[in-house]
Amino acid sequence: MNRPIIAVTMGDPAGIGPEIVAKALAGRDVQTWCRPLVVGDRNAMERGIRDSGVRLQVVETDDLPGEDERAGVLYLRTCSRLADDDIVYGKPSTAAGDAVYRYIVEAAALCSSGRVAGMATAPISKGAMNRAGHHYPGHTELLAHLTNCSEYVMMLAGDRLRVSLVTIHEPLAAVPGLLTVDKVLSTIRTTNRDLARYFIPSPRIAVAALNPHCGEEGLFGNEEQRIIAPAIALARSEGIEVQGPLSADTLFHFAVDGGYDAVVCMYHDQGLIPLKLVHFDDGVNVTLGLPIIRTSVDHGTAYDLAGTGTASATSMTAAIRMAASMARQARAAVSGP
Repeated sequence: MNRPIIAVTMGDPAGIGPEIVAKALAGRDVQTWCRPLVVGDRNAMERGIRDSGVRLQVVETDDLPGEDERAGVLYLRTCSRLADDDIVYGKPSTAAGDAVYRYIVEAAALCSSGRVAGMATAPISKGAMNRAGHHYPGHTELLAHLTNCSEYVMMLAGDRLRVSLVTIHEPLAAVPGLLTVDKVLSTIRTTNRDLARYFIPSPRIAVAALNPHCGEEGLFGNEEQRIIAPAIALARSEGIEVQGPLSADTLFHFAVDGGYDAVVCMYHDQGLIPLKLVHFDDGVNVTLGLPIIRTSVDHGTAYDLAGTGTASATSMTAAIRMAASMARQARAAVSGP
């Protein structure tokens, strides 16, 4: 089977994005999983290669890497030509914020056209992108807009634990008011559908309670009775294998031990604290619900590490590997055995 082509966006050039992309692509494993095509800036990418200490030759191309691509070559789809003043380490610029927006748009277009099988993204500065006039909270919302997708889910994943979020970047005090039966049900549905499509047939899903001890029959809150349990009941009526609401203080122990294939969590830290405890280095951010495959690192731009050559590429490598694996699963589902 031909290796899928994965578009890899370079991320914010003032951060560790170019460095971790270079380190990931210099690793021997990536070339066995897929044919990577970096979307970014030559100046920033060559600097990232130098500072990361790896040996790669940048080849700019408007075409796609073939099966006979050369070893030690980084194929680059150039979408910006930034000046040195725009890519100072640790200082995100408006010009770079505009550039990272264009990297994402280009990679999404390549995915939507079917020219590439998926995309893996390096970290960006949301602030710089917004200052450049592109008003999105982050990758996820921008990609949902570009693909006309209204129901999407952020899932963080590793080999031992996967967590999907009903609410994402919201103040903790606002979470109870944002929960609805429809929102919890939609998250369960999307998680189930895309796990089956890309990861594992007939997934087993657990749903975390919002309150301690599942609300203790209303003593500590009634969201479990009013919202979460009814959503689970509806999901079960559709044939989804789902359990809950389950107390979060014990649920993740059983999930990490293999009792569930994914956990649906009510808010950001409820899911990401256990996920990063287990998968701090190799966790991957996956956007479920999109009509394209998108994975990402599960960390930020790390401006304090940019240019030092010390940033770990483990999550970037894992994101590329997962995108390639998802692409192969999707292709196998279409072509059949």
